[in-house]
Amino acid sequence: MKNMRIDDFHEKVWLSSPTMHGEELHYVQEAFDTNWVAPLGKNVNEFEKEMAAYVGIGHTAALNSGTAALHLAIKLVGIQAGDLVCCSDLTFAATVNPVSYEGGVQIFIDSERETWNMNPEALERALKKYRGKIKAVIVANLYGTPAKLEEIVSLCDAYGVTLIEDAAESLSATYKGRQTGTFGKYNCISFNGNKIITTSGGGMLLSHEEEAVQKARFWATQARDPAPWYQHSETGYNYRMSNIVAGIGRGQLLHLDEHRRRKKEIYIKYKEGFKELPIEMNPYLEDSEPNFWLSCMTIDRKLVENGRVTPEKIRIALQEKNVESRPIWKPMHLQPVYVNREFVSVGGEDVGGDIFTRGLCLPSDVKMAEEVQDVVIEIVRECFE
Repeated sequence: MKNMRIDDFHEKVWLSSPTMHGEELHYVQEAFDTNWVAPLGKNVNEFEKEMAAYVGIGHTAALNSGTAALHLAIKLVGIQAGDLVCCSDLTFAATVNPVSYEGGVQIFIDSERETWNMNPEALERALKKYRGKIKAVIVANLYGTPAKLEEIVSLCDAYGVTLIEDAAESLSATYKGRQTGTFGKYNCISFNGNKIITTSGGGMLLSHEEEAVQKARFWATQARDPAPWYQHSETGYNYRMSNIVAGIGRGQLLHLDEHRRRKKEIYIKYKEGFKELPIEMNPYLEDSEPNFWLSCMTIDRKLVENGRVTPEKIRIALQEKNVESRPIWKPMHLQPVYVNREFVSVGGEDVGGDIFTRGLCLPSDVKMAEEVQDVVIEIVRECFE
């Protein structure tokens, strides 16, 4: 691949695609050989144990999506119609949609610039304004970068509010040496196809409380009562992970740290390649270690405002060369479905909106060769000439 040119991309350069290694087949084959291909089975049980051990938490429930995990977390909190929930504003909609499933009302909390995550100062403003009325806080670790979790935990404790940590994007990231997905009373991770490890689809609920996880498993298997006939005293869901999918996850977990190291190399290479340009990479705190799931950039505000260089122009330039990139998540308070929800910021700023306007997610696939990334960097650099 030496001396690659821009026109050499015959195959698409993906943003973040699944990377299989072979061990996944061993566990999947075992499920076939034992005829445990339906939901539940050895792979599900072992995947739950192995993930709990990796993250450092007591109990887990393997589910068919990260969204299902978030929904069950909302149910465990006891959110009902009209209850207020403070949510990260700059995130994917799956972080906040489950609040609506139970009739709750989101209050969107703006980001801070040091991590792009929930601003503790804005959160405290909301907690003070609605003292005693907010039932939960949902904080997302955007693009694999830990939020200011210590401050957010302290605020939740001080105001008696339950914390749900959405670690869907941050599996293997650490904050002050502690794995994300352990800071909330309830925590959620995702194994969707583009995540740092994948089961093709799937997610997991994590908690230090055994009883809560047992309840989540009960709801996830249609809330079937322990009777010889089909009896249901509560509404349940078909949310459990299949034994086949869990087998893929077990094989993927063996390579999680390897994927994280490669993701970091990609981030560092972008940062070095753009050091002379009016570009900043997605930031993180010195006492945290992101998993660098997606490497993202923001462009100097003046260039974007005068239209000279915009994220969309770069996205199109990459697309024309068969390279996938993606806009930053559009903040929730700007989404038509949530236009009537309250948005809390600091100093009248809209930090998340600014990041969305100036930002772009770059190809971060662990299989991307260094020579390919060199060309991606060259395409971006040409947009500034």
